[in-house]
Amino acid sequence: MVLHQTSGRWRLGLALALATAFFWATLPVALKLALEVVDAVTLTWFRFLIASLVIGGWLAWRGRIGQFRELSRNAWWLLAIAACGLIGNYLGYLFGLGLTSPANAQLLIQLAPLLLAIGGVAIFRERLNHKQWLGYAAVASGLLLFFGEQWQRASGTHYGLGALLIALAAAAWAGYALAQKQLLRRLDSAAILWFIYLAATALLLPFSAPQQLLKVDAAHWWAIGYCALNTIGAYGCFAEALAHWEASRVSAILALTPILTVLSVAAFALLVPGAIAPERIGLLGWIGAGTVVAGSAAVSLLARHGR
Repeated sequence: MVLHQTSGRWRLGLALALATAFFWATLPVALKLALEVVDAVTLTWFRFLIASLVIGGWLAWRGRIGQFRELSRNAWWLLAIAACGLIGNYLGYLFGLGLTSPANAQLLIQLAPLLLAIGGVAIFRERLNHKQWLGYAAVASGLLLFFGEQWQRASGTHYGLGALLIALAAAAWAGYALAQKQLLRRLDSAAILWFIYLAATALLLPFSAPQQLLKVDAAHWWAIGYCALNTIGAYGCFAEALAHWEASRVSAILALTPILTVLSVAAFALLVPGAIAPERIGLLGWIGAGTVVAGSAAVSLLARHGR
């Protein structure tokens, strides 16, 4: 099997990965607010519906839907794997988020880029130097520090179950990302995402309750609308980042997301007091978060960008 090769435009890949991190960092706040008025499955279904309509219209306008006609059986299997992975990620993350806080959820979901990096090395034969391996060790250590501190703070709650659901969501996301990277040999990123969104919309419809959306007030519609638009922006940038930069490098940048999430939660709590609880992070938690950032920077900045 011929493996996907990046374009080598690493600066563009870096910019797209940073944009993805920003989208994902601001998403948990909107999700927390949206889940006050709709259930997780209905919210996920609506996000996929809007994304499939927007991207489908764009592909039709550009005459790009026909690229599916020449797909092999293996490519269709990869599309199915990618779709199941992303659906599992969305639902697992949402149910886990309901049992923990935005920053906790975003730090735990960083298992996903770690798994993506491992997959990039194991499957796509991407190479990391010893300094980058040390960077990944720092990311893993930082995650453990943060997780341990938050576990103690959350004693007597459903934090453990929430953490497990988010870990499963991370594994599902890594499977989706690796399948999508290989599919980029046959399809452009927008086409892959459109198929996934369309399949998810159809699969989740029987389990959703669209009538809930008719009772949503204007304030919560802002949150739901941003969740839907975030789906298009985040995954569009992520898919294009994989086309231009190695999966291991992209995953390192995405490890910055929890820090950006803490900042976005703090900013929102100041701007709209009482809408969402500010994060409670102690010294060990901040050390862990800082270690994640340092490790992420090491992996991306110490890469050999020659190709």
